[in-house]
Amino acid sequence: MLFFHDVLPPDQPVRPFARDYHHGDSEPEHYHNCAQLIHSLSGVVQVTTRLGSWVVPPGRGVWVPAKVVHSLRITGQVAARTLFIDPLARADLPAQCQVVQVSPLLRELIISAMEIAPGYPSGGRDERIMELILDELRVLPSLPLHLPEPREASLLALCRHIQATLAQPWTLEQAAERLNVSGRTLSRRFQRETGLRFGDWVRRARLLAALNALAIGRSVLEVALDLGYDSPSAFSAMFRRVLGVAPSDYFSRAAPTLTPDSARRR
Repeated sequence: MLFFHDVLPPDQPVRPFARDYHHGDSEPEHYHNCAQLIHSLSGVVQVTTRLGSWVVPPGRGVWVPAKVVHSLRITGQVAARTLFIDPLARADLPAQCQVVQVSPLLRELIISAMEIAPGYPSGGRDERIMELILDELRVLPSLPLHLPEPREASLLALCRHIQATLAQPWTLEQAAERLNVSGRTLSRRFQRETGLRFGDWVRRARLLAALNALAIGRSVLEVALDLGYDSPSAFSAMFRRVLGVAPSDYFSRAAPTLTPDSARRR
């Protein structure tokens, strides 16, 4: 069943919203008439649409445009602070789903917004905070934490199989043999369907699986071996190359958690 949520009050372009999730929680497919930024303070949120999945580590966020059907899957204990946004509030808000880096300024603005009651008057501090949030949303840096899915049935089945067997040393030739096509043919079809080269897609699938595993407390050694890396150092090198920090440090750089008393809840 598809759910629809319309959550913006009249004449207010931003509505802050706080919710905590437990490990294993999920939300079924639904959509909003407004856009949203889901900012994860702890744990990992996975957002899935018909175009693929976006994995959101702590301290980062995911932008979901208005009317995009999506579902949520929770790994670890997640403290989510969401902004629902009027899609017409700014002309150049992002048009596609993307994982984004949340700046220190935007993080502090979200904290302040959580304490603003609905129906705030125009022209005051509260409105200026909301307007500044809208300006910050226009310049969010995107992170490579999206795993696109092909729409072609045979390629989709291949991708699902790869995700279930990430410890195997997948090569283009092995995948092509599974589909009874040449490596060149698979390479061309794969890039057309996903926008990524086959090897890049496999590396990103491993990275996103690693983020979920690290979020529930798995060690770097365990994650590296489970994903088919020869050593933790090889895994750490890949992780650092993509995200700019070692996996052992990544989750420690999350945003500070808001206390329940400081945020309004549904």
